[in-house]
Amino acid sequence: MKRSFSLPDRVLLAAGLGLVAATYGLVRLAYGLFLPDVQHDLGFGADVGGAVSSGASVVYCVGAVGGSVLAARAARWLVVAATVTAGVGALVMASSPTTAVFGTAAVGASAGAGLASPAMVQLVTDRIPADRRGRAQAVVNSGTGPGLVAAGVLALVLLPDWRTAWAVAGALTLAVGAVLFLAAGRPERGGTPALPGRSWFVAQTVPVVVALLFGAGSAVVWTYGRSTLVDAGVPTTATVVAWIALGVGGSTVAATARWTSAMAPRRQWVLTTTVAAGAVLALGLLPGSVEVTLASCALFGWGYTAATGALIAWTAAIDPEQVAAGTSVLFVVLVAGQAVGAAVAGVLVGTVGTTTTFVAAGVLVAVSSGLSLHTGDLRTAVATR
Repeated sequence: MKRSFSLPDRVLLAAGLGLVAATYGLVRLAYGLFLPDVQHDLGFGADVGGAVSSGASVVYCVGAVGGSVLAARAARWLVVAATVTAGVGALVMASSPTTAVFGTAAVGASAGAGLASPAMVQLVTDRIPADRRGRAQAVVNSGTGPGLVAAGVLALVLLPDWRTAWAVAGALTLAVGAVLFLAAGRPERGGTPALPGRSWFVAQTVPVVVALLFGAGSAVVWTYGRSTLVDAGVPTTATVVAWIALGVGGSTVAATARWTSAMAPRRQWVLTTTVAAGAVLALGLLPGSVEVTLASCALFGWGYTAATGALIAWTAAIDPEQVAAGTSVLFVVLVAGQAVGAAVAGVLVGTVGTTTTFVAAGVLVAVSSGLSLHTGDLRTAVATR
């Protein structure tokens, strides 16, 4: 039976969840929430919106790669870099006078989430006992959900004043990052793990492929989810509540972490991505039904967030000593898929319409789930490095 977390562990996990909530939910993924209002004020179309989302994904990847290299040596200072990048970026977005300034700030702010993930994986690995580490990683990773809820509440209270919403998001990000830096104040672990060898990268092949497909398919929800509801005639308040439902679904991952972390990684992946695929299809086929939309958003929020947790469990099963590096690799690939998916979706929405675009995206997510059914046992560890 797994023991409960100690008080210092709980503080660290709460602060880490807060950083993930801020950098992902309040800054990176909230872009799609505020996009219709930003487009209205600054005057740019779906193609530009997709290009900014794609660029943000690329910069996220750069941050995650850099973070994976530095995490073992300076995880606390990566927290600082993630906090400043996302927080200041959001503040610049709030004060942007032109599309160019806003787009540049949105792209740059996305690096904060890329830096935050390897930093938190490393902090948990260093400070949480092994028998509680899997659940701890799932809890911290679930921070995306509360961040989305917070962004949705800001939208309900402040929209169409998106500038004030981004300003509040930036200030909250800076505050929670400072708390985490203090909570992670114990000295870093001595030494660094050896660099992974060729066999390690070979063992990551299947999770890399399915993460890429899942990222490409999921991008349509994060970039055009609310825009699709607005275009379908859903009342503005209901579209924001739907975004909050995304966050509520993601938030429940912390409650289900004990259950999902007991599963084999492949089973986690199949379950969570199947739920996400069904939600994407429902959003594309019935965007005008408020009831279906709310349920689909909640299911997608849970499926997406839990699927990213499954990727952490997957790479940890391959090699527990390289979990920070493995997480960075898989998250980089997932977001690279989102970069491609957002750009392609931006073109498809304007040519074949939102329904076809969402259906294609849902099929792609389903393919990412189905491929993992034919990959054999995921418990294989890397014997040599």
